[in-house]
Amino acid sequence: MRSFLIFFKIIFVNISITSVLILSSCHKEGNGGKSSVNGYVSHHGHKIGNSIVYIKYGAVEFPGADVTKYEASVTADVDGRYEFKNLRKGLYFLYAVGYDNLIMETVTGGTGVKLKYNKAETTDIPVIE
Repeated sequence: MRSFLIFFKIIFVNISITSVLILSSCHKEGNGGKSSVNGYVSHHGHKIGNSIVYIKYGAVEFPGADVTKYEASVTADVDGRYEFKNLRKGLYFLYAVGYDNLIMETVTGGTGVKLKYNKAETTDIPVIE
């Protein structure tokens, strides 16, 4: 009986260690990587400065306009340029909300992007009224 308990403990410890190693090696999209995505928010070729760009991890399709569904955001500079740094490789959806001073309307839009390991991806975000 005692040898069975020792055997059981050894098996349990090995399974636990193996599970931890497997789960820790599976990195999902998000922060903590060496990739980045940058680009411009634009409406019919006109750059939309000071737009807010939201990012959804693990998605390439539009998750909706509810910005609470996104994991992070940045504000584009006055020229409409945005950048997310230190991302892991994987799939992301970018959603931008801005104001086009030429037509005096709010503009929104988004695009999916696939990031590769240790690469900077340039992806412009087209927006519409």
